[in-house]
Amino acid sequence: MHPRLFRPAAVLLMSAGLLLTACSAGEPAVSADPKPLSDPLTVPAAQLVYPLDPYKTTAEQIRSLEKAQDLLTADCMKRFGFTYRPPVRPAPRTRSTSSRYGVTDAATVARYGYTRPGVPAEPEPDTKPLPPAEQLALSGPPLKTKPGGGLVLPPLTLEESRRTDSGRTLNGQKVPVGGCGREGHLRLYAEKKNPEDLLFVFGMESEAFTRAQKSPKVAAAVKAWSACMAEKGYRVSDPMESSASLGLNPESPDDLGSAKAITIAKHDVACKKRTDLVALWYTAEVGFQKELMEKHAETLKQVKKETDERIKKAASVNGS
Repeated sequence: MHPRLFRPAAVLLMSAGLLLTACSAGEPAVSADPKPLSDPLTVPAAQLVYPLDPYKTTAEQIRSLEKAQDLLTADCMKRFGFTYRPPVRPAPRTRSTSSRYGVTDAATVARYGYTRPGVPAEPEPDTKPLPPAEQLALSGPPLKTKPGGGLVLPPLTLEESRRTDSGRTLNGQKVPVGGCGREGHLRLYAEKKNPEDLLFVFGMESEAFTRAQKSPKVAAAVKAWSACMAEKGYRVSDPMESSASLGLNPESPDDLGSAKAITIAKHDVACKKRTDLVALWYTAEVGFQKELMEKHAETLKQVKKETDERIKKAASVNGS
């Protein structure tokens, strides 16, 4: 089995598109203590600690939540006379920031280049279609269209879902809007009205990462890293996209793990170390996270409360 391709965490962070404010890049506010929680000069990138970490779910908690959602979906499907077989889910990724700032570990790249070792391949999806009645129970009827165009969004909470008529029945039971898949999700994540956004912490991470990237010290370090790479004969400006910019196929494990890729990745890591890029970026990101945490302290408190409640409920559903 090939190791998984190198996927910068920054890409996932920025894809959320959930920047919380329109603050200028700059440096963290004076009120936010920029002192790092880890020493980035001695601690590997995969072991760096961030202020927002306590608000995130662990791999074990993610597995518990997924199992509970599947059981709640199955419970709904029983009402319609079906036995639900949940899809095979990819294993939750263990906590790792090794790809947050591109490749960073000299020993790893010396063996794997730009591929990511130890990350299991995602399971192949089951493409066998369900019978129409079973699919209706699982996914619900198509969303309705608004009079002026556009789709009527599905209910955002379980309370709202139970008041909303999908217009379809099956085996004498009303089909929920979005089907049992939606109901299973809402029973775990949004039983009551006005829950906090599930991606709120993710959005804070995204903003802190992006603001740190644009801060003067980090921008200068990125330029220094680029100049260092140029000394080795490589023209590249983005630490997270260096492999693609250097003619390597980002979709090919063989290409990203080739002798050429290993040579480039070695220089990449060495230049990051020479310019203190990871240390500067991490320090700035910690400062911006703390600044945002001060600004959104009350919301974070509620996010943590709701997350703990979901984890507790998942354990109850799972019988653990």
